[in-house]
Amino acid sequence: MSKQDKIKRTNVRQISFADFASRVYPNFRKTPFHEAYYRILEHFARGNIRKLMVSVPPQHGKSLGSSVLMPAYMLGLNPDLKIAISSYNQSLASRFNRRVQRILDLETYSAIFPDTAIKPLSGRSEYVRTSSQADIVGHRGEIIAVGREGSLTGNEVDIFILDDLYKDAMEANSPIIRENCWEWYTSVVRTRLHNDSQELIVFTRWHEEDLMGKLLEKERSVRLTEWSQIATLNPSHWLVVNFEALKEGAATEIDPRREGEALWPQRHSATLLREKRSLDAHWFDCMFQGRPSQKDGLLYGNRFATYTTIPCDILRKGNYTDTADLGDDHLCSVCYDVGTDGTVYVTDIVYSREPMEVTEKLVADMLARNLTRIAFVESNNGGRGFARAVGALCDIVHIEWFHQSGNKEARILSNSATVIQKIRMPADWAMRWPEFNNHLLTYRRMFRMNRWHDAADVLTGIVEREVIETASKKIRKFGCL
Repeated sequence: MSKQDKIKRTNVRQISFADFASRVYPNFRKTPFHEAYYRILEHFARGNIRKLMVSVPPQHGKSLGSSVLMPAYMLGLNPDLKIAISSYNQSLASRFNRRVQRILDLETYSAIFPDTAIKPLSGRSEYVRTSSQADIVGHRGEIIAVGREGSLTGNEVDIFILDDLYKDAMEANSPIIRENCWEWYTSVVRTRLHNDSQELIVFTRWHEEDLMGKLLEKERSVRLTEWSQIATLNPSHWLVVNFEALKEGAATEIDPRREGEALWPQRHSATLLREKRSLDAHWFDCMFQGRPSQKDGLLYGNRFATYTTIPCDILRKGNYTDTADLGDDHLCSVCYDVGTDGTVYVTDIVYSREPMEVTEKLVADMLARNLTRIAFVESNNGGRGFARAVGALCDIVHIEWFHQSGNKEARILSNSATVIQKIRMPADWAMRWPEFNNHLLTYRRMFRMNRWHDAADVLTGIVEREVIETASKKIRKFGCL
């Protein structure tokens, strides 16, 4: 290579992936999320990451970065690379390939990467250019598109990009399709790789046993939270990044958002995302939060919204109590305020396996402390006697005992979305009531897998009384909500 060529190649390598994206897609406005995402992809493009998994919510620019811009960028850095792009079918993989080719045809691209070009659109050439394959003129590099379970016989691959190997929930929930996908990955994808090959798996998650899930179970991985991790990463380990649509948990260097903030608020606001979550919390957690589970996975998970001060006026102060069904069950008594915004704010809890002579006093003291005006007590399993005893200890509270005849499993499962949507916990609830917190956050959709139902049962009873029943009364009275 001549000195002039070396200078040219050095200049080529100086352009960042984010700057490259801005040059070839000038109308695309990157957010802080895209800047972080593209910085990670650049580390991959420059060989600092060998095995990368990224989960991104739908419609957040996932594929544009990983499966369109990045292949074009990597071929500019090294026109000898053999890149394979795969998706759930050949048609989508070919579409990615065509979009990469359109970038390589741009004059802007040629100005940035003059050494990288594909077969001209007109005229004969020895180089291949179709929707499924394009060769780099004068180099060994090529782009290959292959659908899931497609063949790659005879093709050595330097960079393998797997983008959404499941079309939808129906496919992801099919054990047969998941198994076929795994067999294709192990028998085709892995057999095309060599010592220096790189893998990028970028998904919207659907199922905990999808390809990402199986690889995370079988191979070593590291969650990316700080940029310094990349420099010390073991090349045989997967680097895993999950961009949540709504931020949960503490801020990190990679994702410094505050809790509850949207990933791309200009396109998908926090309000819009919360509306989507209220429709089906399970699928929202899979697709938008990157936290997949089977339908018999966690029912609530860590999805309860919290408050520090109640942001509205209080309509009424209530309590719902369920006495222990069995000898080692918990008495669960929850005090709450119903706000003018229709939200139920939990204010105090007694969650105890102490005998009734102890819990009667604990509950009575709590009712008085919270200035509760009405308490609903399930009369099942000694609840009527408990209600009378608490009423005698705290006569300022109206005690209303009732028999709960509804099926517990059906009630809890069918009202879970309403519980998450309408109930708010104090910000420090995990410290104040750790056992209650743990039993709720580990409560599973498969009813028989749960040892204790007390916490879930009481929250269900609260929304039945304060949300569903109240709404039904309004409909009967006014004909609408």
